[in-house]
Amino acid sequence: MIHEHLFDTVHGVPLATAARRSPTGLQGSFDDLGTPLRDVTFCVVDVETTGGSAADGAITEIGAVKLRGGECLGTLQTLVNPGQAIPPQITMLTGITQAMVAPAPRMHTVLPSFLEFLGDAVLVGHNVHYDISFLQSELSRAGQRPLTNRTLDTCALARRLVRDEVPNCKLGTLAERLRLAHRPSHRALDDALATGDLLHLLIERAGTWGVFGLDDLIDLPKLAGHPQAGKLRLTEHLPRQPGVYIFRDAGGRALYVGKATNLRSRVRSYFSGDTRRKVGSLLREAQAIDHIVCRNPLEAAVREIRLIHELEPRFNRQATTWRSYVYLRLTDDRFPRLSVVRVPPPDGSLHLGPLPSTRFATRVAEAVQTVVPLRRCSARPPSTPVAAPCTSAQLGVATCPCAGAITPEAYAALTDSVRRGLSHAPGELLDPLTDRLHELAADERYEEAADTRDRAAALSQALQRHRRFAMWRGSGRVVLSLPDGTGVELQHGRLVHAWDAAGGPPAPSLQLQPGEPPTGTVARDEADELLCVGQWLDREAANVRLLHADGVLASPLPRLARFEPGARGRP
Repeated sequence: MIHEHLFDTVHGVPLATAARRSPTGLQGSFDDLGTPLRDVTFCVVDVETTGGSAADGAITEIGAVKLRGGECLGTLQTLVNPGQAIPPQITMLTGITQAMVAPAPRMHTVLPSFLEFLGDAVLVGHNVHYDISFLQSELSRAGQRPLTNRTLDTCALARRLVRDEVPNCKLGTLAERLRLAHRPSHRALDDALATGDLLHLLIERAGTWGVFGLDDLIDLPKLAGHPQAGKLRLTEHLPRQPGVYIFRDAGGRALYVGKATNLRSRVRSYFSGDTRRKVGSLLREAQAIDHIVCRNPLEAAVREIRLIHELEPRFNRQATTWRSYVYLRLTDDRFPRLSVVRVPPPDGSLHLGPLPSTRFATRVAEAVQTVVPLRRCSARPPSTPVAAPCTSAQLGVATCPCAGAITPEAYAALTDSVRRGLSHAPGELLDPLTDRLHELAADERYEEAADTRDRAAALSQALQRHRRFAMWRGSGRVVLSLPDGTGVELQHGRLVHAWDAAGGPPAPSLQLQPGEPPTGTVARDEADELLCVGQWLDREAANVRLLHADGVLASPLPRLARFEPGARGRP
């Protein structure tokens, strides 16, 4: 019997009500993809068409079955007038003739009832993208918004879970070999019912992979094909919360530390679309995955930094780069010069940093030396002037105290200018660089102009880092309310407490210990944390509420010019 109407009730309940109902009264939005599968509402859909693609074909029949917790909540089925001829081969395949669809409604009149029935359920189909392409095309023709429901393809799931048991993954073959209760017939409702049976069987099989949530089921077709998919069991205990994860080898040594807003989803993603070269080696060596649940992403980011410094995992690039940080020092002698040092001596000399690399620090020094002709030789100036100036002095890019070409008083004026430029008067260094950049560009000396721009950009970035360090160090105790309702307490820019949205303190095992008030030069590990906190708050500035601050979270110094290509404020 061919049903040429839409069922207007589901188990005696009006369609509009049944489409929304759930065990709690309303169907959830599934914003939390970790929704247990028993609580997920699935809508299995199948369409019969005139053939071809959605661009030149049309729907002749639509069938749908709504399922939740292994039970059928209702069905929907109707023939549809496609507005075009049905090819003979399609009639032979489906049994749907032109005469059968002539009195049927057009698709634009069917869509409202179908969309109400679908609701926000997960849309399921066998080769579901084919069915969705026709539905989206019909919605477009009707001037309606496209479907945004999450989708699940039983064909892709079957290829991962039962491919070794069947000759192919066609719906008919699967229904026969797996002895499904319903058999497909190339009619929409029959095929949808068979697909629903297949979905339930595949969900049972997926449980052996540790799949109990919607996100895991959607990702399973990609995860199960990974060469290290057997290690998915290592992720079963991971929660869907913010935190830090640690891959460990057979000896318990940390291989990699990372952070996530959803620990389970992030770690499982390593088994799917992550194609980074080192990921394969990481997964081959990993034998355990530890985690620490955090109250919010900021706590997770800070914990990640601290654990990398503590454990130095070899798959974390930052585990080695932070030890390469250097400082630009203005030496404390009779004729000071700029030098790049790894450990600044406690002699009270001016230091800028830590900076990310020797190359970057050298570029900053070159920017300063372009403006101020400090001596560049590392030899101690002799008490008696030498006969000839050094090479840099002969080239006119530096003074030469060794040759007596400048008095100590005149040289002191140069170093005073450098000290002001690196502390409170950046214009003394950046303005001359800007003028030189414009002159070189006007003379069409573009390579020299680009080099000057890069030096100026490095100097501006270094000064910005220095300001940020100074601001956070002077901020004292800072209490912030974060966008998700959680909160944090900072002391001198370092995280010491984090609490959940209910306002309760963190568990003792997760307590972050307050640090001592900082003194002297910013340490390498301290710099990483200050930058981490500052960058996070830059991104969330519009949403974060400042509840308390001992100091001022702003710099009283003038705004720094930006020299990177495309940067705002660049001269």
